[in-house]
Amino acid sequence: MSQINTQKIETKNNKPSSKLKELFENQEMLTLVGFLGLCIFMAIISEQFLTTSNLVNVARQVSINGILAVGMTFVILTGGIDLSVGSVMAFTGTIMAGMMINSGLPPAVAVIIGIALGAFIGYLNGIFVAYAKIPAIIVTLAMMEIPRGLSLLYTGGYPLSGLPRSFAFIGRGYILGIPMPVVIMIIVYILAYVILNHLPLGRYIYAIGGNEEAVRLSGVKVKRYKIIAYLISGFTASISGIILTSRLMSGQPMAGVGFELDAIAAVVLGGTDIAGGRGHILGTLLGALLMGVLSNGLNLMGVSPYVQRVFKGLIILVAIYYSTRRKSD
Repeated sequence: MSQINTQKIETKNNKPSSKLKELFENQEMLTLVGFLGLCIFMAIISEQFLTTSNLVNVARQVSINGILAVGMTFVILTGGIDLSVGSVMAFTGTIMAGMMINSGLPPAVAVIIGIALGAFIGYLNGIFVAYAKIPAIIVTLAMMEIPRGLSLLYTGGYPLSGLPRSFAFIGRGYILGIPMPVVIMIIVYILAYVILNHLPLGRYIYAIGGNEEAVRLSGVKVKRYKIIAYLISGFTASISGIILTSRLMSGQPMAGVGFELDAIAAVVLGGTDIAGGRGHILGTLLGALLMGVLSNGLNLMGVSPYVQRVFKGLIILVAIYYSTRRKSD
C-alpha cells in the first residue's frame, strides 16, 4: 500500500517537470515567449519603442520579411533552401519601376508583370532542382547573382525614381487604420495557412520533406510539387519587392541584400525543421515578428548594423542547433 502511495506522489511531483519539458520542446511557444519578453524589455529601456510611429514602422518592416518568409517556409518544408529571394525582390522592383517610368504602364499592370517575373524565376529554380537535380543551395546561389546582375544592368547601377504617386499606396497607405503592407501580409498568411493545412498541396509538401522517396513510391509527382514550392517562393519575393519599391518610391537594384538571411531566420525561429517535413506557418509569423522587433530594438539602442549581422547569424545557428537536438531526442 505504501509503495502505491509513493508511486502516486512521484507521479504528481513529475507533472510540473513534464509540462515544463513540453514547453521547452515547443519551439513556437518559446518564440512567442521570446517575442513578448523582447517587447517588454524594449519598452523598459526605450521610450520610443511604444510610440505609434515606431510601431507602425516595425509593422511595415515585419510585413516585408514576413511575406518573404512565407515562400521560404514552403521551400524549407520540402527540404530545400532559396537564397535568391533578395535578388528577386530587387529584379522585380527595378523592372516594374522601369516599366512605369519609361514605358508609362499603369501601376496595376506593372505590378502584375513584376509578380509574374518573380514567380517565373522561382519556377526556374524549381526546374533546376527537381529535373536537373542540382542541389538547391547551388541553384539559388546562382540565381542570387543572375537577377541582381540583370537589375544593375537595367538601371546602370542607379535607382529609378519618379514613380506615379498612386503607386505609393501599396507601401505607405492604410486600410481602416492598418498599414497596407500589413494587410497584404495577413492575406498572404491566410492563404498559406489554408494551403498547408487544408489542401492536398500542403500535405504533399510536408510529406516530401519528411520522406521524399516514400512519397515518390506512393505515386505522387514529387517534381511537380517541388517546382510549385519554389514558384511560391518567387511569388512572395516579388510581392515583398513591390512593397519595398512602393515604400521607397524608387526601383533599387541593390534592394534586398541580406534579406534571405532574415527570411531563413524567421522560418527556423518559428519552429520549421531546416531538414524539412515539420513546421507551421504561424510559427514563421512569430519568427518574423521577433526578428522585426529585434532589429528595431538594436537600431533604437544604436547598435552597429555590422554587429546586428553577427546577432542574426548567431540566432540562426542556435535555432538550427536547437531544432536538430529536438529532432534527435
